[in-house]
Amino acid sequence: MQMKYKTLAAAFLACGSAAFADGISFNAGADLRIRQEIMDHVPGLPGDGVHPGAGRLSAAKSSEYKNHMRFRPRVWGELKGESESLGAWRLHARLTDEFRWYVTPRTGDWTWPDEVVLDNLFVEGKDLFDGFLDLSVGRQDIYRLYGLDHVFVDGTPGDGSRTIYSDIVRVALKFDEVRKLDLFALYNFDDNVLRWGTERGKHRSLSGLGGAEPDMDDWGFGAIWSDEIAPWLPYQLFAMQKNTLEYKRGEEQHPWTQREMAGAKLMPRIDEEWSLQFEGMGQVGVNGEGATLHGWSAYSGVYWKESEGTIRPFANAGYHFMSGDDDAGTEDGGHGAWDPMWSRGVNDSEIFLYGTHYGAAWWSNMHFAKVSVGLDLGGRHRVEASSGPMFAASQDGLGGGMGFFKGLLSQIRYDVPIWTADKEKGERFEIFGHLYAEVFNPGDYFATSKPAYFLRWQVDFKF
Repeated sequence: MQMKYKTLAAAFLACGSAAFADGISFNAGADLRIRQEIMDHVPGLPGDGVHPGAGRLSAAKSSEYKNHMRFRPRVWGELKGESESLGAWRLHARLTDEFRWYVTPRTGDWTWPDEVVLDNLFVEGKDLFDGFLDLSVGRQDIYRLYGLDHVFVDGTPGDGSRTIYSDIVRVALKFDEVRKLDLFALYNFDDNVLRWGTERGKHRSLSGLGGAEPDMDDWGFGAIWSDEIAPWLPYQLFAMQKNTLEYKRGEEQHPWTQREMAGAKLMPRIDEEWSLQFEGMGQVGVNGEGATLHGWSAYSGVYWKESEGTIRPFANAGYHFMSGDDDAGTEDGGHGAWDPMWSRGVNDSEIFLYGTHYGAAWWSNMHFAKVSVGLDLGGRHRVEASSGPMFAASQDGLGGGMGFFKGLLSQIRYDVPIWTADKEKGERFEIFGHLYAEVFNPGDYFATSKPAYFLRWQVDFKF
């Protein structure tokens, strides 16, 4: 495993040295994120009731009160160059640490200094060969990659939002201003050899599913075609494959899986203020025990935002479906449930990062309708509130109740700039933050009726 990492890193550096032969510029910076999170009565928390993702496909268990603080410093450096024969290139690297203070319950899992991890190291070329080709190779964040936020969010969901990278090769072939073919191949290591720190951190599962000896790597590849039927009607067609290694959690052996997924996304633009989105995806596959896997997902949404003015109100409404399986809680079950691919993040909820009971941020078996309203006050100043019901697509028994109604999820977030940099003067130092709250009123799918809540304050410093 170490040899694979060393070979990969050497290739990145060699590509970077060759790319910058015609001129080099250097830039560097840092940021610090401080947040406190408080939650209670989160339903569906799997495993031991303390650690998210500590067990997959286990019955719902209402969590106890939790209160923790997280401190995440990052430093980055970047080389940029431009070649007359090729185009513009850059080599980007970033180091990240995150240590935590668990107020309640107390635990020493993430104590100072914890570990420093290499969470970005990639070479990127833009508009190569007269603008025909974009190329990116290395470890990089995949949040909402290609605009497919129901496919790409986080390659390392097991460590929360500390890192969201994948080791990925991306190629974009640009035929004109509209038509483009994106190709990718990625690999997610369940453990991280490119880290320096405490022995405890060495045994974390970055997938959130791999147990105390992380070995559930996954990898995949695919293609995304972007075009438009008319100037107001862009679309995407995509196909990809995802593979997972077999792994062992405790005494339970999980087989390898292979899934093929295909989908389409349509994004009509009605005018400057109104737009729509329609998306559908289907999966088929097999696992190491010879079972057939399948699942499907769909999304539709309508979006509105005032196009003029200092204060711009906005609103949107959406419906998201992910298939489930009545037998998901049995040894032979779960084959018809939606696999979230690499979208295991907090796009729709922070509570359900901890409370999916299929594993950390494992979005599946869901009908979710949501309405959001808010105000864009300019810059980083924004407020948004949303609410909507959740229903199980299948009654798999994992919630402990007998019904299909999972509950009502309500959220509110306020983003505020504290110190703003003057970009025209070359300033970079900024301070900004947000306040965030979620309340979940569980329905008859769960065995509990206690409302769950999640609260967070956060301050970010950029240098």
